[in-house]
Amino acid sequence: MTIEINNESEIAVDEARVLRLATHALDKLHIHPNAELAIQFVDEATMEHLHIQWMDEPGPTDVLSFPMDELRPGTDADITPPGLLGDIVVCPAVAIVQAEAAGHEPINEILLLTTHGILHLLGFDHAEPDEEKEMFGLQKGILESFYASEAN
Repeated sequence: MTIEINNESEIAVDEARVLRLATHALDKLHIHPNAELAIQFVDEATMEHLHIQWMDEPGPTDVLSFPMDELRPGTDADITPPGLLGDIVVCPAVAIVQAEAAGHEPINEILLLTTHGILHLLGFDHAEPDEEKEMFGLQKGILESFYASEAN
């Protein structure tokens, strides 16, 4: 997999760990090894601009996803075709505030947001209760299996 990470914010991010998480998530979702993903970390002003431009909502948000080839998760027997998954944009400053409110480390919030963004790139949404249950359940499972893999 080609995963490009670019930190344009002034906040240090453990990019190696984000890369491991993204690779883990894409493997769990049976994404083709030749798929491409870009993850960008930006400051609050940049995120607010993107949030207004693309969602018509004021203020910075935590994560935005910009799908490209509209790939969907594969299965053990049928992985996705190669392609461009798209871009995920994460705002570490917003992640820090959310991590404090949730009582966990900022990197854990960044990993959660990265996973959330990947799922959006693959067509998952949480607008309806059944969609939210599916997406958040999958998100939780990916993160739990990632943390378990790190413990080994």
